[in-house]
Amino acid sequence: MTVEQALDQLLVQAPCGWKMIAPGAVAISAVARTPAPSAAPAPPASVSELLVTATKRVRDPRQLAVSVTAVSGTDLQATGAADASDGAAQLEILSTNLGAGRDKLLLRGLSDGSFTGRARSTVATYLDDIPLNYNAPDPDLRLVDVDRVEIARGPQSTLFGAGFISGLYRIVSRKPDLESFADEVRGTWASTEHGAPSGAVEGYLSIPVWHDVAGVRLSGYDEVDGGYLNDVMLNRDNANRTERFGGRSIFLLQPQDDWSVELTVAGQHLRADDTQYTSPGLGLTRDNRILEPHNNDIGLVTISAKKSWGWGDLTSSTGVVRHDYASLYDATAVQDLYTSVAQTSAYSEKTRTTMVVQDIFLTSRGASRFQWLAGLYGSTTAEHSPSALLAQFSFFPQGVPVYGDDRRDQVDEVAIYGEASLEIAPEWTLAVGGRAFSIQTRTTSDVVSERFEPRSLDRHINFDGFAPKVSLQRQFSAGDMIYAVMSQGARTGGVNSGGAVPLPASQANYRSDQLTNYEVGAKFALLDDRLTLNSALFYDLWKDIQTDQFRPSGIPFTTNAGDAEILGLETALAWRIGGGFAAQLNARFASTRITNAQPGFISGIVNGLPDAPASSGGGVLNYDRILSGEWRMRLTGEATYVGRSRVNFDNTFPDVGGYVRTKLVAEVRRNAIGLQVFVTNPTNAFGDTFAFGNPFNPNLIQQVTPQRPRTLGVTLFAAY
Repeated sequence: MTVEQALDQLLVQAPCGWKMIAPGAVAISAVARTPAPSAAPAPPASVSELLVTATKRVRDPRQLAVSVTAVSGTDLQATGAADASDGAAQLEILSTNLGAGRDKLLLRGLSDGSFTGRARSTVATYLDDIPLNYNAPDPDLRLVDVDRVEIARGPQSTLFGAGFISGLYRIVSRKPDLESFADEVRGTWASTEHGAPSGAVEGYLSIPVWHDVAGVRLSGYDEVDGGYLNDVMLNRDNANRTERFGGRSIFLLQPQDDWSVELTVAGQHLRADDTQYTSPGLGLTRDNRILEPHNNDIGLVTISAKKSWGWGDLTSSTGVVRHDYASLYDATAVQDLYTSVAQTSAYSEKTRTTMVVQDIFLTSRGASRFQWLAGLYGSTTAEHSPSALLAQFSFFPQGVPVYGDDRRDQVDEVAIYGEASLEIAPEWTLAVGGRAFSIQTRTTSDVVSERFEPRSLDRHINFDGFAPKVSLQRQFSAGDMIYAVMSQGARTGGVNSGGAVPLPASQANYRSDQLTNYEVGAKFALLDDRLTLNSALFYDLWKDIQTDQFRPSGIPFTTNAGDAEILGLETALAWRIGGGFAAQLNARFASTRITNAQPGFISGIVNGLPDAPASSGGGVLNYDRILSGEWRMRLTGEATYVGRSRVNFDNTFPDVGGYVRTKLVAEVRRNAIGLQVFVTNPTNAFGDTFAFGNPFNPNLIQQVTPQRPRTLGVTLFAAY
């Protein structure tokens, strides 16, 4: 028989379906039978039932010695989650709330600071098989037409790069259907209390160009988030409006089941008209002297080829990523440091990054006691990041540069990596892996200033290293498992260039840092698989923490804060309660101790990591039932709690957090047509989500970032 015939024969009497998800990989999943009108439908599946490729193999997360969360695109749509921040309750991820396109993603509270600068991102953001970021803020890709989102915690250095020391955030797009036509369109309108209305439209179209051989999938979206902060000094209502639009096209060629080629072209434009912080006591008003817009644009082209043999699978991914982002800040408070004549001043920072990536790896096939993976990785990143302070006048609002730093960075990385696992005894598996890497950086900079002598620099830094990983796991007959793992990651050092006056010699450079993770975990399925429980206890040693900070003049620089020891516990459960109810809950607890604080860094360093609360968590509760005939209803409530923390290492900065984000969703549908009604922040809570907004704040005047006020909306959708 062919593979298709054999699978059809095997499952002829089973309530299951199958789908070829990759060459040589088949997913078999439950297919809901049409219930009697009086029967309750099956509630949503738990996240543990999704297959993931976070380890570059198709695997059940319950078989991996990694703390993994996987959420399907369908479940994200059911809660109206448009991005990582919206999906925090399900994805078990946190982010700073500086604003759309400015945020940093945080896993396990392993935060190097609230600000984005030269330090490499601790969390890798991937679209399918290509990384999107190096040291940039998260691009905030809208989660449209995605198959699933995968979160892997702890250093994923062996497979995805030594620098991503706290984890992986991976968006897996839906692929073209080679057999049948499919499409969907969704439209959303929302009203925010005391704010401007919002709206979004999104959809996809999948066309089989050549039956069973070639197909194309197109998706796109356009979204506007209305503002809700009024600037009384500029006489501008709803100033913090944000627009985001983009699209993705995927062409898939699969002449045979054992090889395929996939071409992806994607891009997104994001613009925020203003920042979203204010001052205590002003409520939803602010009194800035100038607008502080932000852009974050990203585009990419990738080609992925996969070939299978009886003994192994080969995957080659090539990508070119262009990432441009820019911000403008009100710098009037420090303008006297740079010029003697100006009415207002603005600080402009721009970054244009081009990254070329090649990743090729070979994995073993089959179910033998010995499994292996070997790969080669190479990337080159060119970054141009000019910054300037602009003295503004009523007759010339664009401004005249009175300070500027024209900086360029070139980062070249090559790595060889691999993993091997062996069943050393029945149900016991030992795995060993590592990544040997070499990173070469070159930084050039030309600084000019109205009041000081110009200066230039041209520096080369080479960083070679090895990131190991060792794990031991015990798999039980029922599918449960326990595991222990040690993994490590490191980030290369670099050079500071900015500032009209150079930094002291002790801060001119910053050293590489290293994080070593020790972890034990357990994954269980109880009550006839109606309850799944995943827990992990981790202990991390972080040496020479790199952190992005600001000088008193507001100019950013990167330095080393010291060492830290982090002891934490995370747990997540999914429970099919019965009667149409299902629940997902997650919680994280961590205790941090700062040791060996860097001399001269900060006199009053706190005993914790910035934006890393000691406790946080979230939950989603679903109720699903048949209304009548083919009509069904789904009610969803979700909440995310973010505990208290400091916004910086410095104890003079204010506390932040201690708030709850909530959302309620009601959905009614008939097959693929329906509507959702939702309300976010139903209690209209103000909670301070981020106690920072503008670095040009020499007196450390407290800043607060309120939650978006109560918002009521409706989404209509239809699919073919």
